Amino acid sequence: MRDPLVEAQTSFERFLEVDVRVGRIVEVEEFPEARKPAWKLRVDFGEELGVKRSSAQITNYPREELVGRLVLGVVNFPPRQVGPVRSEVLVLGTYAQDGTVLLVSPSPEAQPGDRLG
Repeated sequence: MRDPLVEAQTSFERFLEVDVRVGRIVEVEEFPEARKPAWKLRVDFGEELGVKRSSAQITNYPREELVGRLVLGVVNFPPRQVGPVRSEVLVLGTYAQDGTVLLVSPSPEAQPGDRLG
């Protein structure tokens, strides 16, 4: 019997290639052009990286709950065009059993730009 977790293993070196940073959501906008319900986000990743744009299917969170929230985001993927939005970072979340996205949040003491490691 095959073990999918063993087949999907990667090396620690490859994991380190993914640059995951703490960001603070500073702006949330409607995204009516999205095929699936989504928000347009602006996320501050600190002095080194600045503010980046993202499209996120996290409409189960109201706008007022998102602004100011700390999140984790992959900052070294190439930008991706999502309709009229150029998404520069991937905000990380998990999928609940019902398919909704639940944001991954760092400790409240974390600061924008802090690196996951």
